[in-house]
Amino acid sequence: MEQDLQTTLLDLLLFRQANVVWVIGATALLSISAGLVGCFAFLRKSTLAADAIAHAVLPGVCLAFMIGGTKNPVVLLIGAFVTGWLSIMVVSWLKANTKLKEDTAIAVVLSVFFGFGILLMTHIQQSGNAAQSGLDKFLFGKAAALIGVDVYVFGSLAVALILMVLLLMKEFTLLSFDRQYAQSLGMPVVLYEIILSSMTVLAVVVGIQAVGVVLMAAMLITPAAAARYWTHSLPVMLVLAATFGLVSGAGGAMVSYLAPGLPTGPCMVLLITLIAILSILFAPRRGVIAEFRLQRRHQIRILRENILKAFYQLAETDGRFDTPRSLQTLLDRRSFSGKPLDKMLRQMVADKLLSPAAGSSDLGWILTPEGTNQGRRIVRLHRLWELYLTTELNLAPDHVHDDAETVEHILTPELEARLEQLLNFPDLDPHGEAIPKRG
Repeated sequence: MEQDLQTTLLDLLLFRQANVVWVIGATALLSISAGLVGCFAFLRKSTLAADAIAHAVLPGVCLAFMIGGTKNPVVLLIGAFVTGWLSIMVVSWLKANTKLKEDTAIAVVLSVFFGFGILLMTHIQQSGNAAQSGLDKFLFGKAAALIGVDVYVFGSLAVALILMVLLLMKEFTLLSFDRQYAQSLGMPVVLYEIILSSMTVLAVVVGIQAVGVVLMAAMLITPAAAARYWTHSLPVMLVLAATFGLVSGAGGAMVSYLAPGLPTGPCMVLLITLIAILSILFAPRRGVIAEFRLQRRHQIRILRENILKAFYQLAETDGRFDTPRSLQTLLDRRSFSGKPLDKMLRQMVADKLLSPAAGSSDLGWILTPEGTNQGRRIVRLHRLWELYLTTELNLAPDHVHDDAETVEHILTPELEARLEQLLNFPDLDPHGEAIPKRG
């Protein structure tokens, strides 16, 4: 069996199975087009609408087959497109003329259209029409069921969608990010919304035979969602979404070909879901691990600054900055948790912010000149913010400490200068304590 699999892969890589190569290529194209169109649906927060469209095309496929009596892809495509567009119109009508919210209207349309489609498909399967064989593949998709004319029709439409995205990217970008501004520029917003909605329906339609109506929404939205984790740039997002679609589309079709018992749609969705999970976890700026590291760095910086502030305030009480402060003295001044404090004190010694008294931390620590400067600044920011809250927002002096404890760690030098100027270069905070001057 392993040898048969190796032979099949070799035939595929050497293009000995030309029809299979064309099917995989067409599936990759429709996945790319779905990923590109899905980016704009994702940015416009229309992901639920895309799911409703995907489920709403099933009755169109069934009605087109019942009327035409054939599985001609053009006929089925027209039927799917009509009911897909009808679902958009029904959702819009329900939103405008009833008390239903958008998500409720979408849920109603999705369930009704899909239920009607299942009813029609059951009727077709029980009708005894021999031509209906394979129509059930529209539920979960089967790339192997694509024949030559299907590949040409759906592949051509996928290429047309890709070209439309490239041609109208500027207009779609403006529409997705700032509809009101686009309208103020005189852009025909309604027309472009109709075009974009039509492209969304078409993207669903071209993928239903390979992916299936149940899972096609995933191929629209998941590549865009995964790409969004990697970048803030729309062009880069489009390239990544197209790449993710290509990998999942071609990979899912290949798996379906190598294991004929597996439908294409679930294979493609599992691959794109794996890509999305990896993006959520490992994206360099917005991924879970990156955000955890950033949060951890913030926690470390806040702990370091709170320690420096405690040392500086202890020195202020007696005016002696060269006196060692023991661990117990530090804990009496402010509550710290044990292990993080010990580790941070050692790190601050290594960073030359503190120096052990007489070369031994058992005798306490002394602020270095750099540590004194940083401690002075954090105390200064704390007291400036307390004064701002009391003078500008009329808060009571005993209600501003906790807020200043938070804000002192995020004030930039620019905001510090503006605060100082606004408060007319004050000397005392609301509690009568001196505001340290710049070091």
